[in-house]
Amino acid sequence: QVQLVESGGGSVQPGGSLRLSCAASGGIRSINAMGWYRQAPGKQRELVATMSSFGATDYADSVKGRFTISRDNAKNTVYLQMNSLKPEDTAVYYCNAAGVISRDSSRGWITGGYWGQGTQVFVSS
Repeated sequence: QVQLVESGGGSVQPGGSLRLSCAASGGIRSINAMGWYRQAPGKQRELVATMSSFGATDYADSVKGRFTISRDNAKNTVYLQMNSLKPEDTAVYYCNAAGVISRDSSRGWITGGYWGQGTQVFVSS
């Protein structure tokens, strides 16, 4: 069973920094894309940043120049370095892994997408 475990959220003042981590585990052979989404209260979940297994990245316009996504394929881990945080960055941040090839005990090799449980980021003075 594939699991994504996030860490690194918390509270920070405007202009501060946080680093989120997300480690995927559970019989994984490979992962196509890993990324981060966020959902603020009363809003839909939105893309923050993604990175393919080859290193191609995509960022939301609102975070370009402030956030940096990185990935350790050997560890099936993705990171999000968030600098110059703003109050509007406050949200629950979710890790996503897409195109995951993993070994299922009953079905053999399967391909799927998975979400982490979410980690809260709160930016306020």
